[in-house]
Amino acid sequence: MMGADNNNRPAPEMILDAIQHPVVMVAPDNQIVYANQASEEFFRSSVSYICRRKIDAFLPFGSPVLPLIEQIRRERSAINEYKIDISSPRLGKELVVDIFGSPYPDALDYVVLQLLPQSAAVKLDRQMTHRSAARTVTGLAAMLAHEIKNPLSGIRGAAQLLEMSGNEEDRNLTRLIKEETDRIVKLVDRMEVFSDERPLQKTAVNVHSVLEHVKRLAESGFARNLKITELYDPSLPAVHGNRDQLVQVFLNLIKNAAESVQDGEGGEIIISTGYRPGIHLSIPGAGEKVALPIELCVSDNGKGIPEEIRAHIFDPFITTKTNGSGLGLALVAKIVGDHGGMIECESGGDGTTMRILLPIYKENERESSNKETLSEDAA
Repeated sequence: MMGADNNNRPAPEMILDAIQHPVVMVAPDNQIVYANQASEEFFRSSVSYICRRKIDAFLPFGSPVLPLIEQIRRERSAINEYKIDISSPRLGKELVVDIFGSPYPDALDYVVLQLLPQSAAVKLDRQMTHRSAARTVTGLAAMLAHEIKNPLSGIRGAAQLLEMSGNEEDRNLTRLIKEETDRIVKLVDRMEVFSDERPLQKTAVNVHSVLEHVKRLAESGFARNLKITELYDPSLPAVHGNRDQLVQVFLNLIKNAAESVQDGEGGEIIISTGYRPGIHLSIPGAGEKVALPIELCVSDNGKGIPEEIRAHIFDPFITTKTNGSGLGLALVAKIVGDHGGMIECESGGDGTTMRILLPIYKENERESSNKETLSEDAA
């Protein structure tokens, strides 16, 4: 067997090349003297090129990886560091890794590093945070509906009585009271959507039909003067979802994208779909991880989301709009979570992309949905 030793065992290089994460060996002067095959994709260079460079050529300025290497040499022991940000124009943005480093036993001051990219794990962790935030709003919405709407109706009724007996100045004040009362009621009504915990009635949904419907609504209203580009994968299977709620999700996302580019020249919104296998999510109550291969993206070339709120954009009451309530994206996150999917945001100075991953529709899920419905009716 090629690459095997005399005992017909695979050579160490073959074993390292089988590892799906980059493994490199660094010499005393920090030059890379070995890199496995996975390193090529990670460092975006060939192995021959990587092994002619020092490791700091691939790292951002001031990276904590270099002090880590020196610490391993000094202490001559294995050291692990978690969630190290090595984002750079060369390696890509939002690149977080766990690093496992150890001294090479047969060569003084040589260090072996294994890098485990954590980008997907970090995004999944954020997704769980978004769902937790949505559940918080659920409880808050139920409380507000009960504790606030009843007193507000009494305040509005009293204002109506005062309006009938007051002079013009008094009537202006009572009208103001009624308008502000109505505004608060509308806000509470919007939040009541979060408190609806009934199981979704889900069927096979053609996502392109949903996106076309939302696109027509946008082009006849808030995105009338904007260019909307479609990049669809026509072979995409149906998703398991609720059509009306998916329409609401993409209406919110495209409206946000339109508002982001309204002030600039050449505003464009791109709606894209694709099949991306490899992402699985653990769903509470499910016996196994659920695959999320359906990718749906809404992108714009606007000014982007401010960095200070980017990580919290799906939390309730977080907004960049002057008159916004900060509930739109929180509701989007809740609906996507109810569909067993996940949503993530990528934003910078060149625009924003909202990416949704959803499970595909399977025939046995229709039977499961029918049983849920019968159970609800029986209850």
